[in-house]
Amino acid sequence: MKKLILSILLLATLTAQAEVTWLTDLDAAKVKGVKENKPVLVDFTGSDWCPPCKQLHKVVFESAEFAAVASKYVLVELDYPKAKPQSEELKAKNREWQQKFGISGFPTVLLIDAKSGDVFGKTVGFGGQTAKEYLQKLASFKNTPEGRVALEKEGKEKSSRSAKSRDLGKKIDDAIAAKDFKSAEATLSEMYADVVGPRKGIFHYNKARILLQIDPTAKTEALKYVDEALKVSAGDAGLTKTFQSYRDKISGGAIAPKSAVDPKKGA
Repeated sequence: MKKLILSILLLATLTAQAEVTWLTDLDAAKVKGVKENKPVLVDFTGSDWCPPCKQLHKVVFESAEFAAVASKYVLVELDYPKAKPQSEELKAKNREWQQKFGISGFPTVLLIDAKSGDVFGKTVGFGGQTAKEYLQKLASFKNTPEGRVALEKEGKEKSSRSAKSRDLGKKIDDAIAAKDFKSAEATLSEMYADVVGPRKGIFHYNKARILLQIDPTAKTEALKYVDEALKVSAGDAGLTKTFQSYRDKISGGAIAPKSAVDPKKGA
């Protein structure tokens, strides 16, 4: 009996997943959305070159959780591949949509009101969320005047944070050029003031990188910063792998200069 129930559940899941259909024409999708009274979910992706795009599809869009809610939307995939063949007509059309919506990063997912064409939800990038977490974020966007105001406010706040990050990055570059490690360290502290958990290790990692750009002989002190980064990031395999690799480079030879890592983007 248990085997029968499991088989039925598996069949239902596979059937739901098989019914998930992605269109490639946004105009047609909006017509369909008006007819079916559904919003349009648009995925701007680089299917053959963008790792976060591939991960988003694997973790979220190919999940049983997404299959269970996909019918709430008209789904559109606008692809910007580097090697995959596309007709010139499709390329041109996709470029028009990219320009219209100001898409500058991949993946970007938009929720669009089919009747008005207004965007009421937007996510950029993929930070490794579970399917459940990502879908909760999509569900939090409301197709109401208040929801669109909230989205606009969120966008302005993100732009402000990006501008601040650029300004801090320039201050660090200036400090490196002036060989002023104390100034660079103070700016890093400001940049990472709100970062907590394993990602705080990037702060110590960056201190090591900047110190060696200013003084390539300061390997002993730099190793202390990297060891602190490893300690803070324990439990995050991706970060510890990066930090350990850098530690090995410090121990083994010269270090190539690099800019400071943005705490929001990772190591």
